Amino acid sequence: MDVFRGCSKELLTVFIASLPISELRGAIPFALGMKIPILKAYFLAVFGNFIPVIPLLLFFGKAVGILERAAWGKKFLKWLFNRTRSRSRIVQRFEIIGLTLFVAIPLPITGAWTGTVAAFLFGIKFRYALLAITLGILIAGGIVTLVSLGGIEFLRFVLK
Repeated sequence: MDVFRGCSKELLTVFIASLPISELRGAIPFALGMKIPILKAYFLAVFGNFIPVIPLLLFFGKAVGILERAAWGKKFLKWLFNRTRSRSRIVQRFEIIGLTLFVAIPLPITGAWTGTVAAFLFGIKFRYALLAITLGILIAGGIVTLVSLGGIEFLRFVLK
């Protein structure tokens, strides 16, 4: 895409990590594939994944209030909240520790974005949610990095 022409691979890594679908689960494999050193890839992805967390935690409630005014907004929020509740029983049961684990497990529909929604739904205070989500991001980054490196080594072995 022309939009990304001239962007460094490091900036693209941060951008990919900040997106709600890919987060660092997409950014780390991208960075490693672009030959960014392992630790640099990890920290760029963690940083990018963290970028939306504070604004989401601070303003998600206000955004909900605005979205609820429109029919499509109510429909979207109902879908988002039902989906988040169905995937975040661990948060409901174990609160802060559960939120950390929820964000740390690198599976689809888990991560920092969904973690902020879960923190909102279950009324977890800002400072605890921030701590739990940050720890979850750090752990998820480590897991994704190790899995990505293992996958790269596996492919090198198979393609010999």
